[in-house]
Amino acid sequence: MDIATERVSIPLAGGGSMGGYLARPKTAGPFPAVLVYMEIFGVNAHIRDVADRVAREGHVALAPDYFHRSGPGVEYGYDEAGMAGGMKLLGALRADEMIADAKTAIAWLRQRPDVRGDRIGAMGFCIGGHMTYLTACETDVRAAASFYGGGIAAPAGPGGAPSTVSLTGKIRGKLLCLFGGKDGLIPKSQVDAIRTALAKHGVRHEVVVYPEADHGFFCDQRATYQKAAAEDAWKRVKQLFREELA
Repeated sequence: MDIATERVSIPLAGGGSMGGYLARPKTAGPFPAVLVYMEIFGVNAHIRDVADRVAREGHVALAPDYFHRSGPGVEYGYDEAGMAGGMKLLGALRADEMIADAKTAIAWLRQRPDVRGDRIGAMGFCIGGHMTYLTACETDVRAAASFYGGGIAAPAGPGGAPSTVSLTGKIRGKLLCLFGGKDGLIPKSQVDAIRTALAKHGVRHEVVVYPEADHGFFCDQRATYQKAAAEDAWKRVKQLFREELA
């Protein structure tokens, strides 16, 4: 499917704006929409590529820059300098502000004539995977795919908020969680805690662990890219959005 892409500026309620990258089908809509949440490296080439892939599946894809308060527009590479810069910005995130950004992005999508406002999903990677889970808890997205979401079952959420996993009972849509079995950043105990919480609250979900995959397995620009896991995960994401957003 042919797509069009552009950089966008999303107005914020308190003034200012949040940047983002938009990819959409060129054909007439309206289409379902998907939020594509970045890693700590910003809305970089990898995240833009994911948004493009989502758009080619027939969705309006928006990758919002939720570092807009502390590092607007940053694009880091997958090296030591990029990791150091991203970790610094990660430490400045607060759950309440992340939730506000998610709601703002969804409202912005819903006012677009090419978007079906009742068919919105989310997906994201690393802290963006955490943001995806948080968005599923705090908004009415119908489907969410969280890739190696770090800290979801940590004792506290971003900025010292209540643990994100403690909010699981608020999820209304279907959730897909994807982890690497060799991911040292997300202990098995946290993956188990997520499974338990989702089952306890009767959330429609699927938790998939790829035994040979590490953190960042979906990104072909990282040393930890794992082709088999990435291809299987993408099939699952496409199926999720096809079933829940169609």
